[in-house]
Amino acid sequence: MAGAFDPEDKNSWFFGPMAREEANDILKNETSSGIFLVRESQTMRGNLVLSVKEDCKMSHYIINRSQLGGIATFKIGDHEFNSMPSLLAFYKTHYLDSTCLIAPAPRMKVRAKYDFAGNDDEDLPFKKGDILEVISKDEEQWWTAKNERGDSGQIPVPYVEKYDPNQPQRISNSQNRDSNPSLAHIFTPTSFNPKVKLPAQAKVKQQRIPNIYDKTQLKLEVGEIVTVTKINANGQWEGEVNGKKGIFPFTHVEFIECEIPEEDHENNSGNVFVNLS
Repeated sequence: MAGAFDPEDKNSWFFGPMAREEANDILKNETSSGIFLVRESQTMRGNLVLSVKEDCKMSHYIINRSQLGGIATFKIGDHEFNSMPSLLAFYKTHYLDSTCLIAPAPRMKVRAKYDFAGNDDEDLPFKKGDILEVISKDEEQWWTAKNERGDSGQIPVPYVEKYDPNQPQRISNSQNRDSNPSLAHIFTPTSFNPKVKLPAQAKVKQQRIPNIYDKTQLKLEVGEIVTVTKINANGQWEGEVNGKKGIFPFTHVEFIECEIPEEDHENNSGNVFVNLS
């Protein structure tokens, strides 16, 4: 039986950075084989993992991602594809071990506890009570989510709570008193990295193209080095890159001094297809 999902709909199957244990937690309660998700490998940086419910087990298949001459390739076992949608389309009708791909795993849903107007073009504004679907957990305090209209963007994690449609909505006294708290109550400078002494250098990990009419905002390209000069409590930092000073969201950079190399736990020598079940 071929799966009915759309391989081109990345938001339906890509779950972003995720450890194997979390993927297992998502898949273990599924009753049908062939339920899957694609995540970024936490031990083989730059590669992806196809996590699948197969019979009574969870299987995790390494997808080697490479780029040569501007052409991306995705290799799983002996099969090589020019895109993730083509890889997923292939396994809709071909078995991995004991199953083909049937449908993406269900997404976690959250309910907004407060209004959020958004501070940046990449933010997803929402109203208290809105139900959002989590696309990926990019940062501890910021996730990417999608609303019921299909709009997606970044949301502050402390502004939402896990949504269970079987549980009645509970409104606490604190929520009644403050329906729209300041982000400064949540994102304090010390919550980012108390050991960093400013000015400090940070590497851009996510591209940012701001509104061309707002000259106070910095344009960021992946790999650039930003000199952070001020950490504001609202998450909008100040700094300089390529001789230009301005403001940028902290979620797009990471301090160079804080980068801790991870030990490679997965040996990929001689084997491009690894089942970590």
